[in-house]
Amino acid sequence: MPTTRQLRTPIRRPRAAQTALSAVAAGALVAVAFAGCGLGGPAPVSTVGEVDFDTPLAIPPLADSTVDAAGTRVFALDARAGITEFAPGVTSDTWGFNGSYLGPTLVADRGERVRVDVTNSLDEPTTVHWHGMHLPAEMDGGPHQMVEPDATWSPEWDIDQQAATLWYHPHPHGETEAHVTRGLAGMFLVHDPEERALGLPSQYGVDDVPVIVQDTGFSADGRREAPARGYAGGLGDELLVNGTRGPYLEAHDELLRLRLLNASTARTYGFTWSDDRPIELIATDGGLLEASVELDRVVLSPGERAEVLVRLTPGERVVLRSEMSAEAAGMVGPVAAMNGNTDAFDVLEVRATDELEAAAPVPERLATITPYDAGEVATTRTFRLDDSFEINGEAMDMGRIDETVTVDTLERWLVENDTEVPHSFHVHDVQFRVASIDGAPPPPELVGWKDTIHAEPQREYELLMRFEDYADPDTPYMYHCHLLWHEDQGMMGQFAVVEPGQSATMTGGTDHEH
Repeated sequence: MPTTRQLRTPIRRPRAAQTALSAVAAGALVAVAFAGCGLGGPAPVSTVGEVDFDTPLAIPPLADSTVDAAGTRVFALDARAGITEFAPGVTSDTWGFNGSYLGPTLVADRGERVRVDVTNSLDEPTTVHWHGMHLPAEMDGGPHQMVEPDATWSPEWDIDQQAATLWYHPHPHGETEAHVTRGLAGMFLVHDPEERALGLPSQYGVDDVPVIVQDTGFSADGRREAPARGYAGGLGDELLVNGTRGPYLEAHDELLRLRLLNASTARTYGFTWSDDRPIELIATDGGLLEASVELDRVVLSPGERAEVLVRLTPGERVVLRSEMSAEAAGMVGPVAAMNGNTDAFDVLEVRATDELEAAAPVPERLATITPYDAGEVATTRTFRLDDSFEINGEAMDMGRIDETVTVDTLERWLVENDTEVPHSFHVHDVQFRVASIDGAPPPPELVGWKDTIHAEPQREYELLMRFEDYADPDTPYMYHCHLLWHEDQGMMGQFAVVEPGQSATMTGGTDHEH
Protein backbone atom coordinates (compact mmCIF):
# COMPACT_ATOMS: atom_id res chain seq x y z
CA MET A 1 0.00 0.00 0.00
CA PRO A 2 1.20 3.55 -0.60
CA THR A 3 3.06 5.02 2.36
CA THR A 4 5.40 7.91 2.96
CA ARG A 5 8.83 7.23 4.41
CA GLN A 6 9.26 9.29 7.55
CA LEU A 7 12.42 9.63 9.62
CA ARG A 8 12.49 10.68 13.24
CA THR A 9 14.47 13.87 13.73
CA PRO A 10 15.33 15.67 16.96
CA ILE A 11 13.29 18.73 17.96
CA ARG A 12 15.14 20.63 20.63
CA ARG A 13 13.50 22.79 23.22
CA PRO A 14 14.26 26.50 22.80
CA ARG A 15 15.43 26.87 26.38
CA ALA A 16 17.86 24.01 25.88
CA ALA A 17 19.36 25.38 22.68
CA GLN A 18 22.80 25.68 24.19
CA THR A 19 26.01 24.83 22.42
CA ALA A 20 26.94 21.21 21.83
CA LEU A 21 30.05 21.76 23.93
CA SER A 22 28.11 22.90 26.98
CA ALA A 23 25.62 20.04 26.60
CA VAL A 24 28.44 17.51 26.45
CA ALA A 25 30.08 19.12 29.46
CA ALA A 26 26.82 19.00 31.42
CA GLY A 27 26.31 15.37 30.43
CA ALA A 28 29.85 14.52 31.49
CA LEU A 29 29.30 16.14 34.89
CA VAL A 30 26.12 14.16 35.40
CA ALA A 31 27.88 10.96 34.32
CA VAL A 32 30.75 11.56 36.73
CA ALA A 33 28.34 12.36 39.55
CA PHE A 34 26.40 9.13 39.11
CA ALA A 35 29.56 7.08 38.65
CA GLY A 36 30.83 8.53 41.93
CA CYS A 37 27.71 7.19 43.61
CA GLY A 38 28.34 3.72 42.25
CA LEU A 39 25.53 4.06 39.72
CA GLY A 40 27.55 4.34 36.53
CA GLY A 41 26.21 2.00 33.84
CA PRO A 42 28.15 -0.75 32.07
CA ALA A 43 30.12 -0.07 28.92
CA PRO A 44 28.17 -0.22 25.65
CA VAL A 45 27.65 -3.74 24.32
CA SER A 46 26.80 -5.24 20.94
CA THR A 47 25.47 -8.69 20.08
CA VAL A 48 25.10 -7.92 16.35
CA GLY A 49 26.38 -10.89 14.36
CA GLU A 50 27.04 -12.90 17.53
CA VAL A 51 23.63 -14.46 18.25
CA ASP A 52 23.29 -18.03 16.98
CA PHE A 53 19.46 -17.97 16.68
CA ASP A 54 19.31 -21.68 17.45
CA THR A 55 16.08 -21.84 19.50
CA PRO A 56 12.51 -21.66 18.14
CA LEU A 57 10.70 -18.61 19.49
CA ALA A 58 8.44 -19.60 22.38
CA ILE A 59 4.87 -18.36 21.98
CA PRO A 60 3.09 -17.58 25.25
CA PRO A 61 -0.05 -19.73 25.41
CA LEU A 62 -3.47 -18.19 25.11
CA ALA A 63 -5.07 -17.95 28.54
CA ASP A 64 -8.00 -20.27 29.10
CA SER A 65 -11.28 -18.57 29.94
CA THR A 66 -14.88 -19.45 30.70
CA VAL A 67 -18.07 -17.43 30.42
CA ASP A 68 -20.21 -17.47 33.56
CA ALA A 69 -23.98 -17.33 33.82
CA ALA A 70 -23.94 -13.53 33.80
CA GLY A 71 -21.94 -13.45 30.55
CA THR A 72 -18.65 -12.43 32.16
CA ARG A 73 -15.48 -13.86 30.62
CA VAL A 74 -13.37 -15.23 33.48
CA PHE A 75 -9.60 -15.75 33.42
CA ALA A 76 -7.29 -17.10 36.13
CA LEU A 77 -3.69 -16.02 36.83
CA ASP A 78 -1.48 -17.58 39.49
CA ALA A 79 1.74 -15.73 40.38
CA ARG A 80 4.23 -18.38 41.41
CA ALA A 81 7.93 -19.14 41.80
CA GLY A 82 9.52 -21.70 39.51
CA ILE A 83 12.57 -23.03 37.70
CA THR A 84 13.32 -22.16 34.06
CA GLU A 85 15.97 -23.49 31.66
CA PHE A 86 17.17 -20.65 29.43
CA ALA A 87 20.07 -22.90 28.41
CA PRO A 88 19.64 -26.69 28.11
CA GLY A 89 20.22 -28.41 31.43
CA VAL A 90 20.93 -25.16 33.32
CA THR A 91 18.24 -24.00 35.73
CA SER A 92 17.44 -20.47 36.91
CA ASP A 93 15.10 -19.36 39.68
CA THR A 94 12.25 -17.37 38.14
CA TRP A 95 8.69 -16.17 38.67
CA GLY A 96 5.77 -16.45 36.30
CA PHE A 97 2.00 -16.48 35.93
CA ASN A 98 0.56 -20.00 35.50
CA GLY A 99 4.09 -21.22 34.77
CA SER A 100 7.71 -20.62 35.66
CA TYR A 101 8.33 -17.52 33.51
CA LEU A 102 6.13 -14.77 31.99
CA GLY A 103 2.41 -15.48 31.64
CA PRO A 104 -0.30 -16.44 29.16
CA THR A 105 -1.81 -13.99 26.69
CA LEU A 106 -5.30 -12.82 27.66
CA VAL A 107 -7.65 -12.01 24.76
CA ALA A 108 -11.01 -10.23 24.98
CA ASP A 109 -13.32 -8.23 22.73
CA ARG A 110 -14.59 -4.72 23.17
CA GLY A 111 -17.98 -4.83 24.85
CA GLU A 112 -17.18 -7.92 26.94
CA ARG A 113 -17.18 -7.92 30.71
CA VAL A 114 -14.11 -9.69 32.10
CA ARG A 115 -12.94 -10.93 35.48
CA VAL A 116 -9.44 -12.10 36.30
CA ASP A 117 -8.99 -14.25 39.40
CA VAL A 118 -5.44 -13.38 40.48
CA THR A 119 -3.96 -15.80 43.03
CA ASN A 120 -0.67 -15.02 44.76
CA SER A 121 1.29 -18.24 45.38
CA LEU A 122 4.49 -16.31 46.14
CA ASP A 123 5.81 -15.81 49.65
CA GLU A 124 5.47 -12.01 49.46
CA PRO A 125 2.74 -9.57 48.41
CA THR A 126 2.44 -8.49 44.79
CA THR A 127 -0.06 -6.83 42.45
CA VAL A 128 -1.16 -7.12 38.82
CA HIS A 129 -1.56 -3.86 36.89
CA TRP A 130 -3.38 -3.85 33.54
CA HIS A 131 -1.07 -1.51 31.63
CA GLY A 132 -2.95 0.55 29.03
CA MET A 133 -6.41 -0.63 30.11
CA HIS A 134 -9.30 1.78 30.70
CA LEU A 135 -10.95 0.55 33.90
CA PRO A 136 -12.04 1.67 37.40
CA ALA A 137 -9.24 2.71 39.76
CA GLU A 138 -10.05 -0.04 42.27
CA MET A 139 -9.49 -2.62 39.48
CA ASP A 140 -6.28 -1.01 38.16
CA GLY A 141 -3.83 -3.17 40.10
CA GLY A 142 -1.63 -0.38 41.38
CA PRO A 143 0.11 -0.35 44.76
CA HIS A 144 -3.22 0.13 46.56
CA GLN A 145 -4.46 -3.28 45.36
CA MET A 146 -1.85 -5.55 46.94
CA VAL A 147 -2.51 -9.30 46.89
CA GLU A 148 -1.17 -11.04 49.98
CA PRO A 149 0.43 -14.50 49.81
CA ASP A 150 -2.16 -17.28 49.40
CA ALA A 151 -4.87 -14.69 48.68
CA THR A 152 -6.93 -14.14 45.51
CA TRP A 153 -7.98 -10.78 44.03
CA SER A 154 -10.74 -10.73 41.40
CA PRO A 155 -10.97 -7.43 39.52
CA GLU A 156 -13.92 -7.17 37.12
CA TRP A 157 -14.59 -4.56 34.45
CA ASP A 158 -16.06 -3.84 31.00
CA ILE A 159 -13.72 -3.74 28.01
CA ASP A 160 -14.43 -0.28 26.60
CA GLN A 161 -11.62 0.72 24.28
CA GLN A 162 -10.49 0.05 20.75
CA ALA A 163 -8.41 -2.95 19.68
CA ALA A 164 -4.90 -2.68 21.13
CA THR A 165 -1.84 -4.54 22.39
CA LEU A 166 -1.84 -4.12 26.18
CA TRP A 167 0.07 -5.94 28.91
CA TYR A 168 0.02 -6.82 32.59
CA HIS A 169 2.74 -6.75 35.25
CA PRO A 170 3.20 -6.22 39.02
CA HIS A 171 3.09 -2.72 40.55
CA PRO A 172 4.08 -2.99 44.25
CA HIS A 173 5.53 0.29 45.46
CA GLY A 174 9.29 -0.02 45.87
CA GLU A 175 9.46 -3.57 44.46
CA THR A 176 8.18 -3.29 40.89
CA GLU A 177 11.59 -3.63 39.22
CA ALA A 178 12.39 -6.79 41.18
CA HIS A 179 9.04 -8.47 40.46
CA VAL A 180 9.12 -7.72 36.73
CA THR A 181 12.79 -8.73 36.44
CA ARG A 182 12.00 -12.12 37.93
CA GLY A 183 9.52 -12.75 35.11
CA LEU A 184 6.04 -11.53 36.05
CA ALA A 185 4.57 -10.09 32.83
CA GLY A 186 2.26 -11.00 29.97
CA MET A 187 0.19 -9.58 27.11
CA PHE A 188 -3.50 -8.64 27.08
CA LEU A 189 -4.92 -8.27 23.56
CA VAL A 190 -8.15 -6.38 22.89
CA HIS A 191 -10.04 -6.83 19.62
CA ASP A 192 -13.00 -4.97 18.14
CA PRO A 193 -15.19 -5.51 15.05
CA GLU A 194 -13.54 -2.72 13.06
CA GLU A 195 -10.06 -4.18 13.55
CA ARG A 196 -11.19 -7.73 12.78
CA ALA A 197 -12.81 -6.56 9.52
CA LEU A 198 -9.52 -5.15 8.17
CA GLY A 199 -8.13 -8.56 7.25
CA LEU A 200 -4.83 -7.96 9.08
CA PRO A 201 -2.80 -11.01 10.11
CA SER A 202 -4.76 -12.47 13.03
CA GLN A 203 -3.76 -16.11 13.63
CA TYR A 204 -2.13 -15.88 17.04
CA GLY A 205 1.39 -17.26 17.13
CA VAL A 206 1.43 -17.93 13.38
CA ASP A 207 1.11 -14.65 11.48
CA ASP A 208 0.12 -12.50 14.50
CA VAL A 209 3.07 -12.92 16.85
CA PRO A 210 3.79 -11.51 20.35
CA VAL A 211 7.38 -10.25 20.73
CA ILE A 212 8.08 -9.57 24.42
CA VAL A 213 11.61 -8.12 24.65
CA GLN A 214 13.60 -8.11 27.90
CA ASP A 215 17.28 -7.59 28.63
CA THR A 216 19.04 -9.72 31.21
CA GLY A 217 22.38 -11.16 32.28
CA PHE A 218 23.73 -14.72 32.16
CA SER A 219 26.58 -16.47 33.90
CA ALA A 220 29.20 -18.32 31.85
CA ASP A 221 27.29 -21.60 32.30
CA GLY A 222 23.96 -20.12 31.17
CA ARG A 223 22.34 -19.30 34.49
CA ARG A 224 20.21 -16.15 34.43
CA GLU A 225 21.58 -13.34 36.59
CA ALA A 226 20.27 -9.97 37.68
CA PRO A 227 21.36 -7.27 35.21
CA ALA A 228 24.03 -4.78 36.24
CA ARG A 229 22.47 -1.57 37.50
CA GLY A 230 23.21 1.81 35.96
CA TYR A 231 21.55 5.16 36.52
CA ALA A 232 18.48 3.95 34.60
CA GLY A 233 18.23 0.70 36.54
CA GLY A 234 19.08 -2.88 35.61
CA LEU A 235 20.74 -3.15 32.17
CA GLY A 236 21.40 -6.64 30.84
CA ASP A 237 23.92 -7.54 28.14
CA GLU A 238 21.68 -10.14 26.42
CA LEU A 239 18.07 -10.23 25.28
CA LEU A 240 15.23 -12.65 25.82
CA VAL A 241 12.22 -12.68 23.50
CA ASN A 242 9.14 -14.38 25.02
CA GLY A 243 11.66 -15.87 27.46
CA THR A 244 13.70 -17.38 24.59
CA ARG A 245 17.46 -16.96 24.26
CA GLY A 246 18.72 -16.72 20.64
CA PRO A 247 15.23 -17.05 19.10
CA TYR A 248 14.16 -17.63 15.52
CA LEU A 249 10.64 -17.53 14.08
CA GLU A 250 9.77 -19.79 11.16
CA ALA A 251 7.27 -17.93 8.98
CA HIS A 252 4.83 -19.64 6.65
CA ASP A 253 3.03 -16.44 5.61
CA GLU A 254 4.22 -13.63 3.38
CA LEU A 255 2.90 -10.99 5.81
CA LEU A 256 3.55 -11.07 9.56
CA ARG A 257 2.14 -8.84 12.28
CA LEU A 258 4.63 -8.50 15.13
CA ARG A 259 3.35 -7.10 18.43
CA LEU A 260 6.44 -5.53 20.01
CA LEU A 261 6.45 -5.00 23.78
CA ASN A 262 9.36 -3.42 25.61
CA ALA A 263 9.03 -5.35 28.87
CA SER A 264 12.53 -4.38 30.03
CA THR A 265 12.75 -2.47 33.27
CA ALA A 266 15.16 0.24 32.05
CA ARG A 267 16.42 -0.18 28.49
CA THR A 268 15.10 1.72 25.46
CA TYR A 269 15.18 0.00 22.05
CA GLY A 270 15.35 1.31 18.50
CA PHE A 271 13.96 -1.57 16.43
CA THR A 272 15.10 -1.86 12.84
CA TRP A 273 15.75 -4.58 10.23
CA SER A 274 19.16 -6.03 9.35
CA ASP A 275 18.67 -5.44 5.60
CA ASP A 276 17.67 -1.77 6.10
CA ARG A 277 14.10 -2.29 4.93
CA PRO A 278 11.76 0.19 6.59
CA ILE A 279 9.75 -0.71 9.67
CA GLU A 280 6.06 -0.65 8.72
CA LEU A 281 4.22 0.64 11.80
CA ILE A 282 0.45 0.11 12.05
CA ALA A 283 -0.32 0.61 15.76
CA THR A 284 1.03 2.15 18.95
CA ASP A 285 0.14 1.67 22.65
CA GLY A 286 -3.58 2.32 22.39
CA GLY A 287 -4.40 0.91 18.97
CA LEU A 288 -4.23 1.30 15.23
CA LEU A 289 -2.93 4.37 13.44
CA GLU A 290 -5.09 5.88 10.73
CA ALA A 291 -2.67 4.48 8.13
CA SER A 292 0.59 2.56 8.21
CA VAL A 293 3.84 4.54 8.34
CA GLU A 294 7.27 3.49 7.13
CA LEU A 295 10.13 4.39 9.50
CA ASP A 296 13.84 3.84 9.75
CA ARG A 297 13.28 2.57 13.31
CA VAL A 298 10.62 2.24 15.99
CA VAL A 299 11.80 3.58 19.36
CA LEU A 300 10.20 1.97 22.42
CA SER A 301 11.03 2.91 25.99
CA PRO A 302 10.02 0.59 28.85
CA GLY A 303 6.28 -0.10 28.77
CA GLU A 304 5.66 1.05 25.19
CA ARG A 305 4.20 -1.20 22.49
CA ALA A 306 4.06 -1.14 18.70
CA GLU A 307 2.51 -3.33 16.04
CA VAL A 308 4.57 -3.67 12.86
CA LEU A 309 4.17 -5.58 9.60
CA VAL A 310 6.99 -7.39 7.83
CA ARG A 311 6.64 -8.66 4.24
CA LEU A 312 8.63 -11.74 3.30
CA THR A 313 9.78 -13.50 0.16
CA PRO A 314 10.22 -17.30 0.02
CA GLY A 315 13.37 -18.57 1.70
CA GLU A 316 14.69 -15.25 2.97
CA ARG A 317 16.04 -14.54 6.44
CA VAL A 318 15.95 -11.15 8.14
CA VAL A 319 16.96 -10.13 11.66
CA LEU A 320 15.05 -7.73 13.89
CA ARG A 321 17.66 -5.56 15.60
CA SER A 322 17.84 -2.78 18.12
CA GLU A 323 20.28 -0.10 17.01
CA MET A 324 20.03 3.51 18.11
CA SER A 325 22.63 6.23 18.25
CA ALA A 326 22.68 8.84 20.98
CA GLU A 327 21.54 11.39 18.41
CA ALA A 328 18.54 9.26 17.46
CA ALA A 329 17.64 9.08 21.15
CA GLY A 330 17.68 12.88 21.36
CA MET A 331 20.78 12.83 23.55
CA VAL A 332 24.16 14.51 23.59
CA GLY A 333 27.38 13.34 25.21
CA PRO A 334 28.53 10.36 27.30
CA VAL A 335 25.39 10.42 29.42
CA ALA A 336 23.71 8.59 26.51
CA ALA A 337 25.18 5.28 27.66
CA MET A 338 23.41 5.47 31.00
CA ASN A 339 20.30 3.71 29.75
CA GLY A 340 21.95 1.66 27.05
CA ASN A 341 20.83 3.83 24.14
CA THR A 342 24.18 3.26 22.40
CA ASP A 343 23.99 -0.54 22.67
CA ALA A 344 23.15 -2.74 19.66
CA PHE A 345 21.39 -6.10 19.84
CA ASP A 346 20.26 -8.81 17.50
CA VAL A 347 16.73 -9.52 18.71
CA LEU A 348 14.96 -12.13 16.55
CA GLU A 349 15.64 -13.91 13.27
CA VAL A 350 12.65 -14.38 10.96
CA ARG A 351 13.02 -17.34 8.58
CA ALA A 352 10.61 -17.53 5.65
CA THR A 353 9.83 -21.01 4.38
CA ASP A 354 10.20 -21.82 0.69
CA GLU A 355 6.45 -21.59 0.19
CA LEU A 356 4.45 -18.78 1.77
CA GLU A 357 0.73 -18.26 2.22
CA ALA A 358 -0.44 -15.24 0.27
CA ALA A 359 -1.75 -12.31 2.31
CA ALA A 360 -4.69 -10.05 1.64
CA PRO A 361 -3.84 -6.42 0.80
CA VAL A 362 -3.57 -4.13 3.81
CA PRO A 363 -6.22 -1.39 3.68
CA GLU A 364 -4.96 2.13 3.16
CA ARG A 365 -7.25 3.32 5.98
CA LEU A 366 -6.86 1.38 9.23
CA ALA A 367 -8.78 3.53 11.70
CA THR A 368 -10.32 6.94 12.22
CA ILE A 369 -8.83 8.99 15.06
CA THR A 370 -10.96 11.99 15.93
CA PRO A 371 -8.73 14.85 17.10
CA TYR A 372 -9.26 16.54 20.43
CA ASP A 373 -10.39 20.16 20.34
CA ALA A 374 -7.77 22.06 22.34
CA GLY A 375 -10.41 24.72 22.98
CA GLU A 376 -12.18 22.24 25.26
CA VAL A 377 -9.20 21.89 27.62
CA ALA A 378 -10.50 22.47 31.15
CA THR A 379 -7.22 22.13 33.04
CA THR A 380 -3.50 22.32 32.28
CA ARG A 381 -1.03 20.55 34.55
CA THR A 382 2.77 20.48 34.49
CA PHE A 383 4.91 17.49 35.46
CA ARG A 384 8.63 18.18 35.82
CA LEU A 385 10.95 15.17 35.89
CA ASP A 386 14.19 15.79 37.80
CA ASP A 387 17.47 14.10 38.71
CA SER A 388 16.28 13.31 42.24
CA PHE A 389 13.78 10.68 41.03
CA GLU A 390 10.96 13.09 41.82
CA ILE A 391 8.11 14.68 39.88
CA ASN A 392 7.41 18.34 40.59
CA GLY A 393 9.92 18.17 43.44
CA GLU A 394 8.04 15.47 45.36
CA ALA A 395 8.64 11.77 45.83
CA MET A 396 5.79 9.28 45.86
CA ASP A 397 3.64 9.22 49.01
CA MET A 398 1.00 6.48 49.15
CA GLY A 399 -1.16 8.65 51.43
CA ARG A 400 -1.12 11.78 49.24
CA ILE A 401 -3.24 12.70 46.22
CA ASP A 402 -1.10 14.88 43.97
CA GLU A 403 -3.72 15.78 41.36
CA THR A 404 -7.53 15.85 41.39
CA VAL A 405 -9.20 15.42 38.00
CA THR A 406 -12.84 16.22 37.20
CA VAL A 407 -14.51 13.36 35.37
CA ASP A 408 -15.41 13.76 31.67
CA THR A 409 -13.14 16.75 31.10
CA LEU A 410 -10.29 17.25 28.64
CA GLU A 411 -6.92 17.97 30.23
CA ARG A 412 -3.54 19.16 28.94
CA TRP A 413 -0.54 17.60 30.68
CA LEU A 414 2.85 19.19 30.04
CA VAL A 415 5.61 16.69 30.77
CA GLU A 416 9.00 18.41 31.07
CA ASN A 417 12.14 16.30 31.26
CA ASP A 418 14.53 18.73 32.93
CA THR A 419 17.32 16.15 33.17
CA GLU A 420 20.18 15.15 30.84
CA VAL A 421 18.92 11.55 30.58
CA PRO A 422 15.78 10.00 29.08
CA HIS A 423 12.80 8.83 31.10
CA SER A 424 9.58 6.99 30.25
CA PHE A 425 6.32 8.61 31.37
CA HIS A 426 3.19 6.46 31.83
CA VAL A 427 -0.36 7.50 32.79
CA HIS A 428 -2.83 4.95 34.12
CA ASP A 429 -6.46 4.60 32.93
CA VAL A 430 -6.36 6.69 29.75
CA GLN A 431 -4.93 6.71 26.26
CA PHE A 432 -3.69 10.19 25.40
CA ARG A 433 -2.69 12.09 22.26
CA VAL A 434 0.69 13.79 21.86
CA ALA A 435 -0.30 17.31 20.77
CA SER A 436 3.22 18.70 20.45
CA ILE A 437 6.88 18.19 21.34
CA ASP A 438 8.71 21.42 22.14
CA GLY A 439 5.77 23.23 20.52
CA ALA A 440 6.10 21.38 17.18
CA PRO A 441 3.77 18.68 15.82
CA PRO A 442 4.73 15.14 16.81
CA PRO A 443 6.35 12.76 14.30
CA PRO A 444 3.99 10.34 12.51
CA GLU A 445 4.75 7.45 14.87
CA LEU A 446 3.38 9.49 17.79
CA VAL A 447 0.11 10.74 16.30
CA GLY A 448 -1.98 7.79 17.53
CA TRP A 449 -3.15 6.71 20.97
CA LYS A 450 -0.46 6.43 23.65
CA ASP A 451 -0.26 5.68 27.37
CA THR A 452 3.55 5.82 27.67
CA ILE A 453 6.10 8.13 26.05
CA HIS A 454 9.86 8.11 25.69
CA ALA A 455 10.64 11.43 27.36
CA GLU A 456 13.92 12.62 25.85
CA PRO A 457 16.23 14.96 27.79
CA GLN A 458 15.44 18.66 27.92
CA ARG A 459 12.17 18.38 26.01
CA GLU A 460 8.54 19.22 26.72
CA TYR A 461 5.66 16.95 25.71
CA GLU A 462 2.13 18.32 25.45
CA LEU A 463 -0.38 15.53 26.08
CA LEU A 464 -4.16 15.75 25.70
CA MET A 465 -6.35 13.26 27.56
CA ARG A 466 -9.98 12.88 28.58
CA PHE A 467 -10.99 11.09 31.79
CA GLU A 468 -14.36 9.93 30.54
CA ASP A 469 -15.74 8.05 33.54
CA TYR A 470 -14.91 5.95 36.62
CA ALA A 471 -14.97 8.74 39.19
CA ASP A 472 -13.73 7.48 42.56
CA PRO A 473 -12.59 9.95 45.26
CA ASP A 474 -11.26 7.13 47.45
CA THR A 475 -8.94 5.29 45.07
CA PRO A 476 -6.18 6.89 42.98
CA TYR A 477 -4.53 6.06 39.68
CA MET A 478 -0.79 6.49 39.11
CA TYR A 479 1.45 8.49 36.78
CA HIS A 480 5.15 7.66 36.86
CA CYS A 481 8.43 7.06 35.13
CA HIS A 482 8.33 3.57 33.65
CA LEU A 483 12.04 3.04 34.19
CA LEU A 484 11.06 0.79 37.07
CA TRP A 485 13.98 1.53 39.37
CA HIS A 486 13.14 5.24 39.06
CA GLU A 487 9.52 4.41 39.91
CA ASP A 488 10.63 2.39 42.92
CA GLN A 489 12.78 5.30 44.14
CA GLY A 490 9.73 7.58 44.19
CA MET A 491 9.37 8.96 40.63
CA MET A 492 5.61 8.52 40.77
CA GLY A 493 2.49 10.44 41.76
CA GLN A 494 -1.21 9.81 42.30
CA PHE A 495 -4.34 11.33 40.83
CA ALA A 496 -8.01 10.82 41.67
CA VAL A 497 -10.91 11.25 39.26
CA VAL A 498 -13.92 12.86 40.93
CA GLU A 499 -17.36 14.22 40.10
CA PRO A 500 -17.70 18.02 39.59
CA GLY A 501 -17.35 19.83 42.89
CA GLN A 502 -16.16 16.69 44.68
CA SER A 503 -12.83 16.37 46.51
CA ALA A 504 -10.55 13.38 46.84
CA THR A 505 -10.81 11.83 50.27
CA MET A 506 -7.12 11.01 50.69
CA THR A 507 -5.35 13.87 52.47
CA GLY A 508 -2.38 16.05 51.63
CA GLY A 509 -0.67 16.82 48.35
CA THR A 510 -0.76 19.75 46.02
CA ASP A 511 -2.49 20.57 42.78
CA HIS A 512 -0.15 21.68 39.99
CA GLU A 513 -2.73 23.39 37.77
CA HIS A 514 -1.95 26.69 36.09
